[in-house]
Amino acid sequence: MDPMFIFTLGITNLIAFLLLTLIILHQRSKTTKSSQLPKLPPGKFGWPIIGETLSYVTSPAKFIRDRMVTYSPEVFKTSLAGEKTIVFCGPKANKFLFSNEGKLVNYWLPKSVTHALSYPTANADSPSGKPSHEISYMFLRQDTIKHYVPMVHSMVQQHLSTCWSPNLEVKVFNLAKKFAFELSCRVFLNATLEQVRDIAKPFSLMLEGILSVPINFPGTPYYKAINGGKLVREKLVEIIKERRKEMCNKADNYDDDYELDLLSRLINDSNKFDKGLSEEEIASKIIGLMFAGFYPSSTTIAFLIGNLADHPQVYEKVYQEQIKIAESKAAGEALTWVDLQKMKYSWNVICETMRLSSPIPGNFREAKTDFTFAGFHIPKGWKVHWTLHTTHTDPTYFPDPEKFDPSRFEGNGPAPYTYVPFGMGPRMCAGKEFAKIEVLVFLHNVVTRFKFKKVNPNERLFIILIQFRPKA
Repeated sequence: MDPMFIFTLGITNLIAFLLLTLIILHQRSKTTKSSQLPKLPPGKFGWPIIGETLSYVTSPAKFIRDRMVTYSPEVFKTSLAGEKTIVFCGPKANKFLFSNEGKLVNYWLPKSVTHALSYPTANADSPSGKPSHEISYMFLRQDTIKHYVPMVHSMVQQHLSTCWSPNLEVKVFNLAKKFAFELSCRVFLNATLEQVRDIAKPFSLMLEGILSVPINFPGTPYYKAINGGKLVREKLVEIIKERRKEMCNKADNYDDDYELDLLSRLINDSNKFDKGLSEEEIASKIIGLMFAGFYPSSTTIAFLIGNLADHPQVYEKVYQEQIKIAESKAAGEALTWVDLQKMKYSWNVICETMRLSSPIPGNFREAKTDFTFAGFHIPKGWKVHWTLHTTHTDPTYFPDPEKFDPSRFEGNGPAPYTYVPFGMGPRMCAGKEFAKIEVLVFLHNVVTRFKFKKVNPNERLFIILIQFRPKA
């Protein structure tokens, strides 16, 4: 036999043996490392694709409480919106997540939301997007947004005169949505009435299906949400182009002061950079802020009015506080930020309303790296969900939790990280102060102008998180 052939065969076998050995050692190493990792949190994923989403959206509070009892009071795994998800429970979990924003976890939204809100090319993390993010936060800061109180007061008065006063009965939630949308358009866009009307219908379509099961088929809520969002963005781009042209022609009238709406500020900013935000990127940012601000405030107003109707003693205390402020004002004088600081009991009532009926049950994050919490392994890429239901209705932190009791917020109020309707940390809701202004001003005008009661005393209000089929 040829010696060269024997030599080549031997070398080939040796290489194959070495490769096989390396593969075995690598697999053993992976197995050893895997066995050294803490276990995943307890729980189950439920059905393929939809996971346990149906159970969650049907009764979020019960879903959370049952699994905290069955699996762990600190953390458990599940599958929501088609994603492997770890649910964090309790104030320690809240503190851990809020303290590690940008370190261990990043902000994340379900695909149905991002697809409806954003242009495919829009990127908030791009270099051009960073300044705009800062401008949005600066605009919504207390020292800026407080100057809008008189304008909000005027809009509330006009809304009540037009939509409430002529009627013996009103559907509060429908009218609260109308007002909140018009206010958002005014503050963020300085939009005309015609522009508001053009945006309203597609915006409503988008909202109806934005948290639906992501089945993009004609007739489904998700399909309508995608198309509604597209129409809203197209309308916004038209407004942005028109405003940009107007600002170029009248540059001296658009100084960067507190009277400037957010859209004009973003355009001002984009004009300062060679690669500033495009019209599409500005539209995506504006529609995201409108979505974040419109639904929570209108829902809170509806529950607030319902709670006042159900609790006459609370209503009377709110009325006395508000009428005292009204009597201190001259005829026709608008509310100011200083007046809002006197509404301490009213704000406690609003806080208690949000504790029991928060319009947003929680939010999502994505693990940007592997980490450990409460002795359990949280894998990179998995979604993390924090929810208000783990603390807001826990008798440990709120005795007799189902009772409506605004006094819980007197003095130092609830323990840290137990009451988090706006989140906390770097990603705390930027619109908190704006929402506070909107709801307090609305409350002041309603209780000082009207006496009201429920048409149906047994009416129950509830929040629909997700749609699975078109409305009949």
